[in-house]
Amino acid sequence: MFDLNDPIFSDVEKAREHLERLRWPKGPVCPHCGEKERVHRLQGKSHRAGLIQCNACLKNFTVTVGTVFEHSKVSLDRWLLAVFLLSSSKKAVSISQLQQLIGVTYKTAWFMTQRIREAMGHRAIPGSGESKAKRSENVTAGRKVRSGIIRLPAKRKA
Repeated sequence: MFDLNDPIFSDVEKAREHLERLRWPKGPVCPHCGEKERVHRLQGKSHRAGLIQCNACLKNFTVTVGTVFEHSKVSLDRWLLAVFLLSSSKKAVSISQLQQLIGVTYKTAWFMTQRIREAMGHRAIPGSGESKAKRSENVTAGRKVRSGIIRLPAKRKA
């Protein structure tokens, strides 16, 4: 069980180490070729933290490659906090709440929520009222409706 005071939610290095332990319990595996033995960490000032090189395919990778965290400028500790909040709450967490809790912009919180929900396989539950909007044209009360927006006739000037 996790606690919001856990260092993985406030320290990027601890978050990366935690994710590495979860993803690779027996050591790093190259996501490009699947090599387990011929991988080593690149260390030093000229390499970013957590960078690993595969000597079989000569490609570099980190723990985020092939995950929802890949190609994101949001720090890993904020990602883990967002995943924790979205997956552990009994009620749905709104994007505005997530924005305030993890300290990002609304647009970033929306982006993170979309990626996390997609990874979790968030689908509409039959009978719950959730459904995908249809893009077909419908006729409602004699008015043409497109994309779910009812366009009312323009008001006449007297």
